[in-house]
Amino acid sequence: MPAANFGPYHVRKWFTHLEEVLANETGQLPDGAPIRRIVIAAAVHNPYAGRYSEDLSDIVAKSDELGREFGRRIVEAAAGTPMQSYGKAAVVGVSGEYEHGNAFLTQLFADPVREAVGGGKSWVPSTGKVAAAGGTIDIPLAHKDALYVRSNYDTISIAFGDAPRPDEVVVAFAFASRGRLHARLGGLTADEVRGEDGLR
Repeated sequence: MPAANFGPYHVRKWFTHLEEVLANETGQLPDGAPIRRIVIAAAVHNPYAGRYSEDLSDIVAKSDELGREFGRRIVEAAAGTPMQSYGKAAVVGVSGEYEHGNAFLTQLFADPVREAVGGGKSWVPSTGKVAAAGGTIDIPLAHKDALYVRSNYDTISIAFGDAPRPDEVVVAFAFASRGRLHARLGGLTADEVRGEDGLR
């Protein structure tokens, strides 16, 4: 087993991915600010790779430490731009189980990230899969304070090159500064959420 280098975990590498969306798919320029989408991810050794265990506490118990580092990194990457949407995902290497990825994504992990982005009243949408290195994951996004803001339902697709290795899990948290460009399907708007609750 690799030596721990981040609390009880062995983190082989960190990833930061940034997109700035300047027009929608048909070329329409932004109805307001462009979208900044950011993914923070880590390739973490899976202590349960290749074996079954009822107890997954080696992953879950200290995952708030990972969450705080994810939070620190999103604040740094956002560089003062408030994040309005979020979502999380795990890509489990082929010697692990999907459940091992879910163990990294519990509320214990997510709460410090919520705190870092100014709170989050809504649950964090998530997904995961078992895949070989370089496999693509589609991370769902939703408004961090009001799940039913339709304009903020979005997806960011990403792959991680040489990760996950068979005995790793890539843990990822995605963020967006606003909803889709030219969203026009009605419903509660992000401005109404700010107006009603005084949220950022």
